[in-house]
Amino acid sequence: MPKIVSVIGARPQFIKFASVSRAIKKFNQRRIRKNLKFKEIVLHTGQHYDYNMNDIFFKELTLKNPDYYLGVGSCPAAKQVALMLEGIGRVLKKEAPDLVLVFGDTNSTLAGALAAKKNNILLAHVEAGLRSYNMNMQEELNRVITDRISDILFCPSKNAINNLAREGIKNYPAKKSPRVFLVGDVMYDTILFFMEIAEERSSILEELLLMPKSYYLVTVHRAENTDDRACLKSILEGISDVARNSAPVIFPIHPRTRRVMKQVGFKYPCDMLRIIEPVSYLDMLILEKNARAILTDSGGVQKEAYFLKVPCITLRNETEWTETVELGCNTLTGFDKGRIKKALEKREKLNGSYPKVYGDGRAGEKVINILASLMN
Repeated sequence: MPKIVSVIGARPQFIKFASVSRAIKKFNQRRIRKNLKFKEIVLHTGQHYDYNMNDIFFKELTLKNPDYYLGVGSCPAAKQVALMLEGIGRVLKKEAPDLVLVFGDTNSTLAGALAAKKNNILLAHVEAGLRSYNMNMQEELNRVITDRISDILFCPSKNAINNLAREGIKNYPAKKSPRVFLVGDVMYDTILFFMEIAEERSSILEELLLMPKSYYLVTVHRAENTDDRACLKSILEGISDVARNSAPVIFPIHPRTRRVMKQVGFKYPCDMLRIIEPVSYLDMLILEKNARAILTDSGGVQKEAYFLKVPCITLRNETEWTETVELGCNTLTGFDKGRIKKALEKREKLNGSYPKVYGDGRAGEKVINILASLMN
């Protein structure tokens, strides 16, 4: 029975992991290959630990409780990765898995990848091949290193495949064991699976007294925006102008962003800027689907906006999800409040074409079927 250790730790990874974990359960129940069944071991680093960023996701996504919880918590990036690396290494030595599976581009991703290779264990990366080409971003550093050392790379799009090929990571016709696979985006699987459930269970619009398409939705959490006070100040001024002059702005706030806003003494400019606690996955889907537009620096939220056909304004100067910009569904503004205002004024023109460039909603299933073929 092949043993897989899935390393997760942050909110976006819970969403990605949900698709693959569900596919493992389905594979084991159906016994698609008579003599093959996977043993799934879940290792949670504790990178996200706040109830609204962690526990509620496990409940809503019906995720298996972690077999191991490291409880690393919040600390400087280098220390965080070091603590994770040590903890993951202990688990891998104890469990001796056949494969380590990592997701996305967080510090948990990097630590899981390094621990796997330090222990000579097969490594697979879900959401491989993304590039923003900004090496000042921790996420870019994490994904580049993880891709370079991974044995198996599962890509969400053709652009991701091409990015890897430019770096010399590709399948060669003469080799019988391919390592790069186009499977689609596991987050698309999760949205398709949970959207109907969200519409049945979520009452977030009623709780916030919102009508569909009457508000903007904002998320800000990346270090390059929150740690640079000038950047954060410009973004906050930009969304405050939107709230004063256009429509209500709903702002589910990340703990890091709240902490920095308190430090800089940010003053709430008007009641139309509504800063709320982080919301659950199901509530977030409903808020995203019914927003006039979404302003975000999150890669995951950019994709969810795309999947839900909602115009997106990205508060960064580059994105790893380049297809959304190329198709006219996403506009890059950086932190400049003037560019943010102009982008919103052209909001109606942001509605581009939404072809299925990220697969057919069966990415998790494809990941597990490929692993079954390689490990059988």
